[in-house]
Formats: sequence, structure tokens, C-alpha cells
Amino acid sequence: MKTPAAWSLAALLCLSATAGAQELRGGFALDPSSLDPHYHNFSPNNAVAQHFFDGLTNFDRQNQPAPGLAESWRALDDLTWEFKLRPGLHFSDGQPVTVEDVAFSLQRAQFMPNSPSSFAMFIAGTRVEKVDGTTLRIITTAPNPIVPNNLANVMIVRKAVAEGAGTPEFNNGTAMVGTGPYRYAGFTPGTQLVMTRNPDYWGGAQPYQRVTITFIRNAAARTAALLSGSVDFIDQPPTGDLPRLRGDARFNVTQGVTARTMYLHIDQFRNASPYVTGADGRSPLKDARVRRAISMAINREAIVERVMEGVAEPAAQIMPSFSFGASRSIQPTRFDPEGARRLLADAGYPNGFGITLHSPNDRYVNDARIAQAIAQMLTRVGIRTEVDAMPGNVFFTQATTGGPDRTPRYSLILLGFSSGTGENASALRSLLGTVNAERAMGASNRGRYSNPRFDALVWEALHTVDNTRRAALLEEATNIAFAQDFGAIPIHHQHGVWAARKPYQVLPRSYEGTLVMDVVTAN
Repeated sequence: MKTPAAWSLAALLCLSATAGAQELRGGFALDPSSLDPHYHNFSPNNAVAQHFFDGLTNFDRQNQPAPGLAESWRALDDLTWEFKLRPGLHFSDGQPVTVEDVAFSLQRAQFMPNSPSSFAMFIAGTRVEKVDGTTLRIITTAPNPIVPNNLANVMIVRKAVAEGAGTPEFNNGTAMVGTGPYRYAGFTPGTQLVMTRNPDYWGGAQPYQRVTITFIRNAAARTAALLSGSVDFIDQPPTGDLPRLRGDARFNVTQGVTARTMYLHIDQFRNASPYVTGADGRSPLKDARVRRAISMAINREAIVERVMEGVAEPAAQIMPSFSFGASRSIQPTRFDPEGARRLLADAGYPNGFGITLHSPNDRYVNDARIAQAIAQMLTRVGIRTEVDAMPGNVFFTQATTGGPDRTPRYSLILLGFSSGTGENASALRSLLGTVNAERAMGASNRGRYSNPRFDALVWEALHTVDNTRRAALLEEATNIAFAQDFGAIPIHHQHGVWAARKPYQVLPRSYEGTLVMDVVTAN
């Protein structure tokens, strides 16, 4: 199976975009909640935004920072990063890009009111200092080694049109003035997005004059649209349809590992967990032996092969092994049901206990099916498991703040995580750091895992500019969380999958999202 890097090489050797192509039609599984690039840090929004806007940096195919509006950058000291803008940059309305536009954009993204998921985590505590017309400095309040990674998440808008604007002005096109490869041509929320080529794009004009994206949430309907010729390509084709599509000479199917990892969060802060039964009022989930037993009871290979039908790979940690700061030694927990039963007995639960596994049923690929498979595996070792799968708009609120005092409501939760920075620190900080709003730790720690040594390692890594030292700190923290404490249980790293009518083909990237810029044609 080709990795994203291998596909990049294939693109250079075997594939090219057709300069004469006029219109491209795509079918996307998820639609954006807003075209305002600063309103909602949400994967579908962020993917769409990259067609119209750029950050100072952009992500490359391996989800690492690459030049965007800034052609170069360097750390002057532990608190100061200097960025050089490309010369001659213009917005899609012909106006020049200024340092003032950059400063305004970072401020706007940091303090966007009523954001369901803020971009502040990427830029909190930063300020912009103008050096000259094309040079600026980002000043941080503490050492921050991933400033270039973080800035790839913050799109630059034109101050003159975005100031005072919100979702209505972006959705109707009034404020959709960016520097990206495409221009706004129309948007019907939940239905369709139309864009046209930006002939003055700094990265070179795109091959497609007009692109129409139709949002088709129903997986079977996406496949039907591709088969009928209504669209030229789709993302997230149903796994059950892949053998048929791969066997049809009319289509190209591509896939590659992404930074999206499916995992279990486990309640570790309550003495009596609300959805645990048959444990004499205790919470077995606070015992690391029980959490390890849960991991040992899960047959990851079977989930990958039978539920995901080959479009995933077993996970040992929250980020793929090629990610910066990932552990080089951890392997996925070996499937060992007998060993799981022994651990449960050692922990004082020879007869097991009951639990409910809560899951969304419309957010991740095969999410409800994954939950059912895990429930069957846990039940076989004595953890009698029921599944409660529900729409994501209900699930995420309850899983995060649905309990007493706005604590997480559930005991065992199936979730997915995709890094917004391309490295391990943000994942560890958000998912497993002890909840601390002042330090922005544990923002998504729905199991309330807490280990002071882990926290100290992650906090030091977040403030260590030396890459060698930082990688070692993150690797040690990863080993503690996933090999020692089983603070969360990784299941698999999801693959991105695309299907296209020939001659089109979609080049995979580890960033989770579909970009029209990745659609090429075979020679």
C-alpha cells in the first residue's frame, strides 16, 4: 500500500493535471458549518477554507508545515519567530496582502465570539510585530516550538472586508476575499459549494475553471452519484462498496493513512462510574489493570479487516508512528482474551462487570459498527457491554459536559482524534493532560486521565524549541500514557479513501480532509 509520501512521488512521475479541464464535480461526505475560516475549528470547515485562503504556513502532504503566504521563517530566540511574506502577494480582489492583514487575522481568530471550537489554542498569547512591509515577528509569552505548525491552521483574511463580518457575510460571499487557489462563486449551506479558478493565485493557476462540490452525507448516495456520473469524485466511499469500485475499470480508488485515530476514552475520575454495573458500587475503570484488560480484549486486526474492510491500520498510540514525537517502541496491544480475563480477576473482578459504550453513529467512518464490534469483544472476556450510539450533535455535548457540574457524562466512549498540528504534542496535551484551563491542558480529556509525570513531560515539550530534546520528551510521555497507564485505548488509524471516475485520481494526504488541489488526471 502506498504511503502519502509514495503518492507524492507517484504524482511527480505518473500523474498530471489537465490544463484544459473546465469543470470538476465532487461529492463530499461532510459539509462546513460556516465558510468563515475563523469561526469553527472543524475538519470540514478547515478543508474548505484552504481552497479560498492561506495561512502564513500551509500543511504539506505529510501534514508538516510548508511555506504559505510566508516564504520563510526562523526562530530568533525562544519567544520570537520571524516570517518573511512572499513578494507581490494579492487578495482575490486585487488588493495587496499586508502585515496589518496578518495581525488582524490572528487577533480575529483568537477572539472569535461564540465559536463552537476556537482557534485560540493555536495562537493564544501571541502578538504580531511589524518589521517592514514584508517582514513580521510573532512574539509568544512562553517558548513555543510549534508556532509554524500552529499558524497553518489560521487563515489570513483581508481586514477591510472581514472586519465586522461573520458567518452570514462569508456564506453569501461578501467577505470571501482570500489568497487561495479558488474564488467564491456560490454556497448553499448543507447542499452545494461552487468555486472558480483564481488566475492570479501565487502558487500557479489551478487546472479547473469551475468546481462544484455537492455535500452528500448518505454514503450509499455518494456512491450512486459517482456511478451515475453526477460527480467526478467522492470522498469516504462506503467501505462495503470498495471491492466493487476497485473491480470496475471505470474508477480509480486511492487511500492512505491519516492522522485520524479512533480510540476509547475511559472514566478515571469517579469512584462510582455512572454506566458501570455489577461492580458493587466501585469503578473498575480506575484500575490500570482493568484498562489494560480492555485493550487486550480488542482484536484490532479483526476490526481493520472486517469492519473497516482494510481502510485502517491497528493503532498503538494516538498519532501514527511517522508523526513527530510518536513512540518508536510501542506496538498495538496484542489480542489476548485469556490474559484479559486473568487481569480482571487480579483486579478483583473475576466475574467481570457491566458497562455501556457510548458512540456517535454519524461522525466517523463505521463508528457505530466499530462500537458494536468492541462491545462483542469486551463481552467475551466478561465485561458485559451494551452500545448506545447516537447522532453526533447529541453525543459530543453529553460526552463533554453532560454530567454533573459540566463533567463528561459517560463511562466508556468511542471517539476519533485528528491532530491539527501534524505532531504529537497537541494530541497529548488536549486528550490526556490533566484538565487545567489556565494552561489549556486537557481540553478534550473526556476520561479525566491524570498523571503528574506525564503532565510535566508534555508541558516541558511544549516549551522546548530544540527538536531532539522535544521528541524525546514526547516519546516518554506517550509511553507512559499508552504502554503503562492505558490512559486511553487506541483502536486504529483511519485511512482516507477516495474514488474517482477515470481519468481523475485523488492523491492521498495524511491531513484529514479533501482538497480539490489533490485531484489530478492520469497520463
